[in-house]
Formats: sequence, C-alpha cells, structure tokens
Amino acid sequence: TMASDNALEEVVLIGYGSTTIKDATGTVAVVQSEDFVQGVISSPEQLIQGKTSGVQITETSGEPGAGVNFNIRGSNSIRSGNNPLFVIDGVPLAGGGAPTGGVGTIGGGAARNPLAFLNPNDIESISILKDASSTAIYGSRGANGVVIIQTKGGRGNQSGVWELNSSVSSATAPNTFDLLGRSRYLQALDDFGNDSQLLDFGGNTDWQDYYTRNAFSRRTDLSYSKSYDGGNVRASFGYSNQNGVVLATGQERITGRLNAQHRFFDDKLTLDFQGTVSRVNDRQAPISGTAGSTGDFIGASITGNPTWPIDPNFNPGSNLINPVNLLANYKSRSNTSRFLGNLSAAYKITDELTAKVTGGYDYSDGKTISVFSPAVLGINQVSGLGDGQFNTQENTNTLLEATLNFKKDFGNSKLDVVGGFSYQKFDRNGIFAGGRGFTSNNLDGLSNQMEDTFNTVSNSISGDFQQFGYDANRAFVSRLNTDAAPGSEFTFDPLAGNFSRSIAAYHATTYDNFDELQSYFVRGNYTIADKYIITATVRADGSTLFGEDNKTGIFPSGAFAWQLHEEDFVGDNVSTLKLRLGVGVVGNSEGLSFGNSLLRTGLVGIGFNGDGTITDPGTRFLGNNNPELQWESTTDFNVGIDFGFNNDRLSGSFNLYRKETDNLLLTRELAAPQQTGITTIFSNLNDGTIVNQGVELALAYDFVDTEDWGFSASFNIAYNQNEVLDTQGQISLGPINGNGLTGAFAQLLEAGQPLFSFYVAEFTGFDSNGFPTYRDVNGDGIGDPDSDKTFVDKSALPDIIGGLSLTARYKNFNLSTFFTGQAGLYVYNGTDNAFFTAGGIAIGKNVTEAAITSGEDGAASTAVSDRFLEKGDFLRMQNATLSYDWPLSGNGALDGLRLSLTGQNLFVLTGYSGLDPEVSVNTGTVNASAIPSRGIDYASYPRPRTFTLGVNARF
Repeated sequence: TMASDNALEEVVLIGYGSTTIKDATGTVAVVQSEDFVQGVISSPEQLIQGKTSGVQITETSGEPGAGVNFNIRGSNSIRSGNNPLFVIDGVPLAGGGAPTGGVGTIGGGAARNPLAFLNPNDIESISILKDASSTAIYGSRGANGVVIIQTKGGRGNQSGVWELNSSVSSATAPNTFDLLGRSRYLQALDDFGNDSQLLDFGGNTDWQDYYTRNAFSRRTDLSYSKSYDGGNVRASFGYSNQNGVVLATGQERITGRLNAQHRFFDDKLTLDFQGTVSRVNDRQAPISGTAGSTGDFIGASITGNPTWPIDPNFNPGSNLINPVNLLANYKSRSNTSRFLGNLSAAYKITDELTAKVTGGYDYSDGKTISVFSPAVLGINQVSGLGDGQFNTQENTNTLLEATLNFKKDFGNSKLDVVGGFSYQKFDRNGIFAGGRGFTSNNLDGLSNQMEDTFNTVSNSISGDFQQFGYDANRAFVSRLNTDAAPGSEFTFDPLAGNFSRSIAAYHATTYDNFDELQSYFVRGNYTIADKYIITATVRADGSTLFGEDNKTGIFPSGAFAWQLHEEDFVGDNVSTLKLRLGVGVVGNSEGLSFGNSLLRTGLVGIGFNGDGTITDPGTRFLGNNNPELQWESTTDFNVGIDFGFNNDRLSGSFNLYRKETDNLLLTRELAAPQQTGITTIFSNLNDGTIVNQGVELALAYDFVDTEDWGFSASFNIAYNQNEVLDTQGQISLGPINGNGLTGAFAQLLEAGQPLFSFYVAEFTGFDSNGFPTYRDVNGDGIGDPDSDKTFVDKSALPDIIGGLSLTARYKNFNLSTFFTGQAGLYVYNGTDNAFFTAGGIAIGKNVTEAAITSGEDGAASTAVSDRFLEKGDFLRMQNATLSYDWPLSGNGALDGLRLSLTGQNLFVLTGYSGLDPEVSVNTGTVNASAIPSRGIDYASYPRPRTFTLGVNARF
C-alpha cells in the first residue's frame, strides 16, 4: 500500500476521542497491527519496540514476562515510575499482576510485566501521546506520556471470518562468557596460590551449557469476527507457552476476549463492550539482582568450578553453591487471573451532540509461592531448614465516566468539544507470609503448606488482624487500632485456636487500602478554513493520594497547528506540510502510594532468627504528616513539523521539545527528626528540577510500489539531553552487589548531572604488585576508591535512540527487517566487578580468561570504579520476517493462508564485553530514598535469539 493511502491519514486515539495524524495538533504517533514487530511477543509494548521516535522500550532481562522500562522522551522522575500511563479500550490501568517472590539470601525475584495479561494478537493499534498538549486530557497521570491500546473489533461479512494463528519457536542464548575450561582452571588455581589438587573434583562441566537450554515455545490464537447490519462482534481465544532459555523459567498465558458493538434506534444509540479474561502462570528460577556474594542461580553457574560433577547431592563446601542442587531444591510459581472489561453507551442527542457513559472494571488476583527445601546446600539459615514465601496481591480498579461531545461544521470552520467527568477507585489488598522449618523435601507439598498454613491459622483468629506469627515457643496476633494516639495502636494477643503446625515457624502480614481519583476535563478543537487548528485542554484531578492542601490539581494545555499545504504559495508536490506549536502542564502521581502524606504507625520487625524462630514484632512510624504533598509537575514545550511530498510518498515529522519537571517526589532523611522514631518524610523536592530536551526525526519513503514489486523504508532517530538542576545535597543509588561490595554503590543524584550518572573511582591501572590504583581526586596524596569517587561524565541514559524498518515484496513474498540502536549510554559491568576478577580464582571460583591475564593479584580487593564501566552503544538486528501468501483458488475452505519465518535478536554490534548492553538489572536500593538502579549488569538473564515458524489461516 502506498504511503498516500495511510501515512498521515491514520486514525490515532487521543483520549476520549480520535483524530488523524494529519489533523493532530499534539505530538502523537500510531502503530497499526500490520506494522507490529513479529515473532515471540510476551507483552504489547514489544510490538512497537523501536518503531516510534523518542520512545525507548527495554525489557529488564530476557526472561519471559520480565518487567519493562518504557520511557517517552527521556526520564522525568527520580523515584516514581517513568513508564507512561497505559489505557486499554478507554480504561486507564493501575498496575496489577503477580507479586514478587524469592527466599533466602538469594533475594527477591524480579518484577513482572503488568501488561503480560494481554494477547498481542488481539491488539489493533497502539497510539502514543508524547507531549503535554496531547496528554493533558489525563492530567496528573500524563507527564510520562500516554499509550492507548485499542483491541480488534468485529469485521468481515455476514457469514463471519475465522482466523487461526499458530507458531512454534526455538530460542537460544546467543552469547556466553569466555570462562576457563577444566585444564586452564586448574592451572590458574596453582598460579594464584591455590592447590589445584584439593579443588579438582574430577568433572569437566560446562556450567553455562548446563544453566541454559534450547527453549521451545508454542502459541495458538483462534478468533471469529463478524460484521452485520447494526453491529459487529469478535471473539478470540489464545494460548501460549514460552519457555525461557534459563532452566526452570517460562510463562504460560491463556486468554479469552469478546468485543461487541450494536446500534439501536436508527443508529442513535450505540452499545460497546470490550472484555478480556486471562490467566498467566510464571515459572521462576532462583534469580535475583539483589543476591549477595554467593550469587543466585546464574551467578553460581557462571562461577562454578568446572571440575564439579552435575550432581544435585554434591556439596562444594561453605559459601559455595552447587547450581544443580540449588535448582533441584527450589520452586517458584506465580499465577495471576485477570478480568478487564468496559461497557459504554453512546447516544446521539442531535446531529451535533453525543452523550456517552462508560463503566470499566479491572480486577487482578495474583499469587506467588517460592520455596527452598531443607536439602538445599550453601545458603546460610536456610540449608537444613528450608524456607518459603507466600505473597498475594489483589487489585480492583473501578471506572465510571460520562462525556458530552459537540461537533459542528460552520462551513468555513469546525468545532469539536468534548467534556466530561471521571471517577476511578483503586482497591488493593494482599498477604506477605514467610515460613521456615520444613520436614519434607517435596517442593509441591511445601508450596501447598505455605498457602494452607495461612488459611488454617487465619481461620482460627477471631476478628480482624494485620499480622500473626508462631514458632515452637510462642504465637501471637497483632492489630493496629488507627483511632488510638500515635504510638499506642499496637495490640498483642495470644494466638487462639488449635491448628496443625506443618511448618515450624511462620509469620504473615496483610494489607488492605484504596485511593480514589475524581476528575473533570474539557478539550476544544477549532479548525478555520482547513488551515488553522487550535486546541485547548484542561483537566482538574482530585485525588486522595495528595496532601490535605493539594487534593485538587489543574492541568492546562494549548496547541496550534497551521496546515501550510493548504496555502496557495506552497507547491503542488507538497502534499502535507503542517507546523505545530504546543505547551502544557501535566502531572505524575506514580510515585505516590497509600498514606504517603500521613503520619502512620506500621507493624515491623517480623522475620526469622538464625535458629529459625520468629523475631519479636513491633511498630514504627511510617513517613510523616505532609499536607502539602502533591504530584510531580512537568511543563512541556513542543515545536513540530509534519511533511509529505508527492502524494505523501515521502513523509515524516520533526520535533523539538523541552520538558521541565518540578515538585519531584522522594522519600528523604530528616536532618533533625521532629520526634522520636520519625526520621524520614515523603515530600516534593521544591528545590529540584529535571530537564529533558531534544529533537526527533521520523521519515518514511516508498521507493517502489508496483503490482509485483514493492520496497519501502521507515527511519526514526531521537536525541535527548537529561539534566538534574537545583537539587541540594547528594543521594546515592545504584547498589553494586558481590563479594566485598556490601554497601557499595555506583551512581549519585546531584545537580548538574543527568539522572543515573555514574559516580565511581577512576581506575589508573595495576601497580608492580598487581594491586589496582586509583586517581587521587581530593588531593590527599592517596588514591582511595571510596574517598576519591567522582563523576566520570557517563550516564545509564542514552543520548540517541533510533530504529530502521525495511520492507520488500515480490508477488506473494514479503520480507521485512527491523534494526534498533542506542548511543551515548554506559553500562556498569557488575558481573565483572562481582565475579570476574583475580580474587575470584583465588577463592576457588571460575572466572573469565581476561580476569587471569589482567595483571591483578588474587589478594587485591575489588572496589567500584570505572574499570567496570563500559560504553553501551549498540546496533541490533531486532527482527527479520519472511512470509509467503499462498495463492488460493477461492473455491476451497480457506480464504487466505500465510506462512512465515521470523528471526529475533539476530545479531548485535557493540563494544560491550558483557552478554548484552541493553540490560538493566534491579540491584536494589541504597537508602530511604529508594531510588531504583538503572544501567547495571549483574549476572543478567540472557536475551535470547529466537526463530519462529508461523502459519495464518483465514476461513
């Protein structure tokens, strides 16, 4: 299809309405289903990865269902989420999904992707609203951009159309570390002062080959679609089972969807229903970015002695983990059920005036159970006892909206006004429970015991409770009386009732809270002579999350567009030329959670002692009273131009923008505590600003478009400059984990630097004894890696991101390729820092060839420095799909048949020495500010290379 048919005429959803790219005054983009990324897709955002300028989408790891960093025009926020607001069929989401899990010193598991419940095959289009003039209709939630997902509606004919999509895939880990083999390892042990005979256990094991696999996956989608006089309907069923390239990991998803529309009373009344039901089952290995010096499953595998046997009963000794034993004695499963639906009724009161009422309901129920059996070796306080976690998370998101839309054509001008009211309530409740002291090694049985114990004990408690616990010595129930004076809310009761104690010690904490958002909004769009378009938007949000003095926020925006191609002085070969100007104020409330503006008392201290008994619980103050607490506020300026030549055969857009984010949300330490026990306050940083400014360019060109041949290309590139201004003091972030690195960090928040700037010692080489040396920054004559840390003008945020799509066709053959890349970012190689130094071989762990040839002495201590900081620039061949449309006579049962072969992550061009530069492991937080890490590689889950064979049949 030629660009003139669709390039700038595509419909884009803009919130409570739609427009075309050509008529939009804000910076908006849309990706239709035919342009989606193909292959194994775990969640919707992967469909548009790299497809739109200024949009950076990065999975936190290669694990199926892993979390995602989704940034539109840079990072606005320090602590609160930088992901955009997701709106699905008109319902703004509020998280959901499975709670994290993880036990023992391995640490907590990684966050899951909250969009994984959607079947990518059900999605019709994804619209991206980038600037304030387009996102202000969502007020206090629009600062990070808005992504509107529209699912497929009914189409086809009176008899209906069936469509079957089925695929099988094979995935492998494309890169490995250059680890030492058996003979080289034994030689290195002797060279670094170890006795190789004592550490030679006779095996010859490639532990990288052990912990990874060729992972096969399958996916099947069946849908029925029908359009008839007065309405349409589409129903679908989807099943996928994606196995991870790391053993014991994967995700199974089962989805069902029904979309229906029917018109009544001579088409004056339209009823719409969109609903999906899903079940997502995650399988997780003992992997965590917060694991300590012994490592997690991946860390233990890549450092494992190559002479160890592949034997689950083999004991390697203290402070060492046998990966086979670790995996054989661990089980973690997450199960999430979700229903998302909305029902709307639109009535055309007059030809110009339409009223619409929408009700939305989004319910998710997630459960994660993780257990270690007592037979696990090498984990302090867990081996010989066993350990488990049982966590649940139930979210209910209820929406009620009413709008009026007035459209009037005055001949030489047009007016389109929409105004309305929105109410949304977010209910949350859940359980955090832990158990220690199992009498069995049966993992399935232990998982059941973790859940059954909670049900048994809680049923024996009369009345409400927030926490309970027991061990062999005592049992208790604790409650909080919120009507009492601060400090006296805690009550301690004996645990009543008789119950079976299949687990020796157990504790559980529950939570139940909600918040509400009530909003009014109006947007007006006025077009004069098809040349001049003026848009004005304002939204007022009232939220229970905000402080008492700031319950309501006002978010205005305005935009102007000039359709220059309608002017007589523009030549005929210019088919589109539009200038856009926009400014607005939008907010971000993602960093706010229940009770952040209030002084509350919370139950704390529950846990396990070294002998497996429970610790004594207590209370502490949570936060502080802050009636002035409000949303983060972003002021956005945008200038853009859209253009098209020769009937839009060549089309594109260019944008300049500047965003200033104030009132930054952050928990901070109080210099002088106001009263005993109150050391922090959740507040807005009145003296801090984050600036993002940059340029975007997108181009598309149809080189050839004939009956038999076609070739087209689209390209996007964006430059963004990020800087923190005016903050007072410094806040450390970016923990680096590993042996001898307790409390170490690699990033610092300070004015004059970008977010996620690296703050490290400058490595200058090794001295004659093989010990690392560092630049003396403070001038005291000693290069100390702790006191001489400095900014090295390197950040985890990329300066440039881009994508290139090439599509060719010949008769019934189609070939599409897609490249994506980033430049100007740096990655801290925490894997090297923690594991691959000479000190590793000195304590009997395996290392890379580079570690033993670096000149480092095995006794040297390892510190955080730019020795492990690497340029992360890359160019990735993200996707290539070859498809063939089978010619059909038209007389058979099939109406269409397409065969396809897709490759993903085919190659990466980069200078980074780790497995993949596009990585961001959550290594934890450093202090009360709880700023997440970014751009740190620590034994990360490999990003797979995948090949998929698919068939699409219509009948």
